[in-house]
Amino acid sequence: MAQEHIPPQQPHSYRIVLELFRPAKRLDGVLLTALKNQNDNLTLREITRTQFKELFDTGKIQIKGQKARPSSAVAKGITYVDILLK
Repeated sequence: MAQEHIPPQQPHSYRIVLELFRPAKRLDGVLLTALKNQNDNLTLREITRTQFKELFDTGKIQIKGQKARPSSAVAKGITYVDILLK
């Protein structure tokens, strides 16, 4: 089995790995749930919906170094999402 390519993590970012067993229609719902369920970054775990929306609006949520949209579909499998902290 081939080694899965893991994109480099953005500097000054928190990486969350989404592992989906079926595709999701929207990134924002899946990502918010994952943030609320993690224990590594308490600031992101306690994020409000307004703050979360602002992360998307300011381009601080990225997939493979590209600005992610809240309405983006997420494929089945593993997706690496970087949240820029600075």
